[in-house]
This record gives sequence, C-alpha cells and structure tokens, in this order.
Amino acid sequence: MLNAHTVAQVRAAEERLAAEIGWDALMQRAARGLADALADVPAGATVLVLVGPGNNGGDALFAATHLLARGVRVDLALLDPDAVHAEGLAAAEAAGARRVSSPGDQRWCLDALFGIGARPGLEGRAGEWADWTHDTDAHVVAVDVPSGVAVDTGATSGRHVRADRTVTFGTLKVCSIVGPAADAGGGEPPTLVDIGLGPHLDAPTVTSLEATDVELLRRHVPGAASHKYARGVVGVDAGSDAYAGAAHLCVAGAQSGLAGMVRFVGSDTLAARVVDRAPEVVHGRGRVQA
Repeated sequence: MLNAHTVAQVRAAEERLAAEIGWDALMQRAARGLADALADVPAGATVLVLVGPGNNGGDALFAATHLLARGVRVDLALLDPDAVHAEGLAAAEAAGARRVSSPGDQRWCLDALFGIGARPGLEGRAGEWADWTHDTDAHVVAVDVPSGVAVDTGATSGRHVRADRTVTFGTLKVCSIVGPAADAGGGEPPTLVDIGLGPHLDAPTVTSLEATDVELLRRHVPGAASHKYARGVVGVDAGSDAYAGAAHLCVAGAQSGLAGMVRFVGSDTLAARVVDRAPEVVHGRGRVQA
C-alpha cells in the first residue's frame, strides 16, 4: 500500500522531528539519502543541479558534496543567488561544484527549484528551465516533487518540470501518486528516503494499491464451490422514472465489482427497464451485504 500526505501534514511532522534532532540534522539526512538514491550516476559524469531558494535547494546542494566525493562532477544553476541556501552553496563549492548560468548539455539533472511549499506553475527563468526538462535528453531527477506541480491535488495547470524519476523524503506526497503530476514525476512511485518522519505523521490523506496488494484480492476469485451468496450481494437504490440513467450507471458499477449478485429496489417501471438491460439483476428487497 502506498500512503501519501498533504503539505500541511508533512510540515507538522517535520516540526516535530526537528524539535528532536534539529533542522540541520534533518537536512543532512535528506541530503545523504538523496545522494545514495543517485548511486547509478557514474563517476566522471556531470550532474546539473537546478537550485532554487530554501531547503529544497539546500538538500540538493549538500547532496552534491557527496556526489563530488565519489568523483561525480556537479554544475550549479542558481535561480536566485541572493536567495540560495548559503551554507549548502558554500559546502558544494568548497567540494568542487562550479556555477553555470543555465542548463546545457549535461546528461544528468537534479530538479531542486522548488519544494512542497511552492505555488503551482513556474514563471520566468524557472519556467524556461522547466521547459528545458521537457525537451532535453538528460535524465532528470526531481527532488521531493517535480517543481511547478500542485502538491496536494496532483494538477499540472502551469509550467512544470518533467522528471524521469523522483526522490522524495519521509513520505509520499499526494502528487506522487495522483495524476497528472505523478506522470510528471516519472510515472512510477518515487524513491522514498527515510528521514525518520514516520512516527510523527498523521494518518495518510491518500492511499493507493500496489501490485502486491492486488494479489491479496486473489482469494476473492470464485472457486469450484463458490456461489452468488458466498460472494455477497449489493443492493442498489438509485435513479427514478425521470432519471433512469442513475439507476443504470449504479447497477453497472455494482456489476463491475466482486459481488455475486445485485439487487435493485425502485419503482416497478424503472426496475423493468433495469432488468431488461441486465436480466441477471434481481428486483425487490432482500438481504444484502452492501
């Protein structure tokens, strides 16, 4: 099961964890996990880091120090040098990172323009760099979320980064598994870096089944001794003589599930129309499980 949380839930959990270990330690955990998730970047390759303001950029800058330590070259494109995470920038440059004015022909890219707190849609130079991620052949990795998407809804109404994959921290965000933003993040669930947030998180806002979860449903596949009552009966009370479509839609939805039988209650006229279209539906009240 994949669990995702909202920005407010993540922020609250981060506050609780930071009260225990401090914000600097929290950032270092994220940076170390991000660098480890980039183990497939070979030594000698060049990684372009698109660095925005705040902690998202700081995570990537400190991760850059770990990449440099293992022989990866790092180019830094600073969206706003005056708003960059100062300690992270100093550490990255001291480790050997170099500044560039804009994206070029790098084969690897880290999108650290904006994190979970930014507004959807990118403008100006950030928008231009986001457009570059759509056109480039570089392998783009989003840091936490693809910049420019609506984190809590999964919408992509404005310019946004298109990544090949995402590395996220602590928990999945709603946009990690809700489209179309999930596709902008690579189309697969992100690599999840454990930074110790779990005990501080509230119940997830969104959950999604994985393939292994779907396997658990196999026990509901009918066997040789199965019958309609063993699989359960769904009762439907929907629609009216004037609005028959609601009845047909609800019955069709019930039939598409795992139930063994569908009962329909409604007027005799409407029931006749439903049963005429789906003769296996039973008209009349009786025992149901849902």
